[in-house]
Amino acid sequence: MKKKEWPLFEVFIRSKNGLEHRHVGSLHAADSDMAMENARDVYTRRAEGVSIWVVESRHIMASNPEHNGELFEPAQDKVYRHPTFYDLPDELKHI
Repeated sequence: MKKKEWPLFEVFIRSKNGLEHRHVGSLHAADSDMAMENARDVYTRRAEGVSIWVVESRHIMASNPEHNGELFEPAQDKVYRHPTFYDLPDELKHI
């Protein structure tokens, strides 16, 4: 009888001084609760993070590098999407 494998989860951590979650690794777990506990134990042993995301790998959809032109080139034609011509106050951080 073949033993059923646990699903693979991807782990994302937001550091104390970071603004975004970063992918730090993968792990197998029976469910999302176990994945969260294991991610905490494995990836934040030295109190590196303030937030953890776990997502089952099968739910992640990624773009195909072969289709980068179709996905990303049209944005270059729309200058209003790039706020390079706006003057921002110095008080605004991380924009």
